[in-house]
Amino acid sequence: MKKKILIRIGSLRHGGAEKVLVTFLQNLPKDKYEIDLLLNLYSGKYLAEIPSWINVLYLNKGEMITTNRLQDLPVKAFRVLYQKILKMFPSLLYQFILKEKKYDIEFAAIHGMRDEILNSPLKLSKKIVWIHNDLKKTEFHNYTEEEFRKFFGFDKIMVISEKIEKDFKILAINEKEKQKIVRIYNPLDTEEILLKSEVGSQKLEVENLKNEVAVFVSVGTVFPQKGFDRLLKVHKQLLDEGLEHKILILGDGYDFENIKRLKEELEVSETATLLGFIDNPYPYFKKADFYILSSRYEGFPTVLFEALTLKKKIIATDVSGVREMLVDGKLGLIVENSEAGIYEGMKQALQNAESFKDYEQNLEDYKMPFNLKNSVSTIIKIIDDL
Repeated sequence: MKKKILIRIGSLRHGGAEKVLVTFLQNLPKDKYEIDLLLNLYSGKYLAEIPSWINVLYLNKGEMITTNRLQDLPVKAFRVLYQKILKMFPSLLYQFILKEKKYDIEFAAIHGMRDEILNSPLKLSKKIVWIHNDLKKTEFHNYTEEEFRKFFGFDKIMVISEKIEKDFKILAINEKEKQKIVRIYNPLDTEEILLKSEVGSQKLEVENLKNEVAVFVSVGTVFPQKGFDRLLKVHKQLLDEGLEHKILILGDGYDFENIKRLKEELEVSETATLLGFIDNPYPYFKKADFYILSSRYEGFPTVLFEALTLKKKIIATDVSGVREMLVDGKLGLIVENSEAGIYEGMKQALQNAESFKDYEQNLEDYKMPFNLKNSVSTIIKIIDDL
């Protein structure tokens, strides 16, 4: 008999956790499980990539509202209230939206769905959570030790980096709790990345990709975590010092207008381009000289996996997952997690490009351990063994 699984996530907008979930679902055997995927908001580019055999349910429908325009407030308020009521009274959700279905497994695909899964009225279901972020960072200030401990209510805690694994193991009070923690590399498809990097790569009509000067590309959802504000400030500082180069930022998010405004305030519109969301960013990766990760915090940055696959020269801030992915600095330049660190890294790239030759050489011979098949097999085994 097929195992019945409920998976919960906010939406399927562009993001690392969303991409990873969809890749995982695409590689599941369809005759083995019966899956309901419940979204808070039926929205996002990855909706079209969900396999047809998976049943997609939702609480609200429509695009995410990231502004506070007067005309949007009633819909925004309704969504928040509706989700809050269903969170407070989960029996209503399970009765009316999930039609009183009994699940064998309930799966929080991101840490933010912790309480929704743990408060399920289905006491006999096995519960899994997938942690994609370094919750010890100050941005997750509400994750006190007590908050961390709540995750041990799950039967399995899947984590995506060595750093996150250590954080949880320190808080485990016995061997049983330690056994709940399992580190799994994100399932990502190297073949897809390589194939897509070739699509339309001759037709990139972006001024910033005319390589008279070095081009730095950065990709991610545009919000403060990604540090695009400090990337632009460093860009301006280096230009003022006479070090010519260009910046290309691909991505969208609630902070997009703020970053756009900052670009104008810094008067770098001629040298920095915000392209917004691009369905296939890989040809831009390929064409740029350097990939730069300016993040303030991460869990295990998916985007670095993509940059490694395309054998890019990499500069990355020292956040969770980076040392693991870049093999302690053998595959790319790891800089201090600060504006000063980003400045030093970019300056080195511009003044001493030769210093990146060793990284390129190491990448040529490097076989990545992030194997799609192995990752999917590991998660399937966890599901089957529960």
